[in-house]
Amino acid sequence: MITSLRHAATATALALLPLTLVSQSAHAAAPSESDRLAVAVGLLPVSSESREGYSRTKFKHWNAGLDARDGCNTRAEVLISEAMAAPVIGPGCKLEGGEWSSYYDEQHVIGASGLDIDHMVPLAEAWDSGASAWSAGRREAYANDQGASQSLVAVTAKTNRSKADKDPGEWLPPAAGALCRYAVEWTSTKLRWGLAVDQEEQRRLYQLAAGCGDEVVTWTPAP
Repeated sequence: MITSLRHAATATALALLPLTLVSQSAHAAAPSESDRLAVAVGLLPVSSESREGYSRTKFKHWNAGLDARDGCNTRAEVLISEAMAAPVIGPGCKLEGGEWSSYYDEQHVIGASGLDIDHMVPLAEAWDSGASAWSAGRREAYANDQGASQSLVAVTAKTNRSKADKDPGEWLPPAAGALCRYAVEWTSTKLRWGLAVDQEEQRRLYQLAAGCGDEVVTWTPAP
């Protein structure tokens, strides 16, 4: 009788084990969310911004990347992942050759030296919008975010420096064909990281959304 009860208890435990594992897995991986651009913009909290206390050094960026063993930092890993024609990866992760498309200005770029890696939402703008309250570790995760393809983007150095730390109320890509994609990716990044918008930024995003048809924003909340 005792043996039978033990067998029954063991069987019950084994039957429950997969459910426990599924539950833990579902808890660990946040589901993606999607909505039309205009609706997604409305989900962003509106707040005034402050740059008090900001320093770029408060966002440790270009760390060891996704694979600390490959010798490539985050910047190089993004360049490699976004290349249209792969560069040759030399010692010390020196990149030779390769081809890229800079969507901000619709330029074809040969060689990594002509590119910058742009934080879709610049570090200073992130600080203004809520990152000032984050821990140093979360700011580092933000500055090196390869968990969403829109967070970091390879673009011409000229457009990246023209953008600087401006939001869409102050700067938009020069290529007309880039505007809807940019609005989607900006909104997605802010939703992913729980960042706010100011009133002029929100107004410009709604304005863009009005001309972007049924563009959909998809985002996964950052860990």
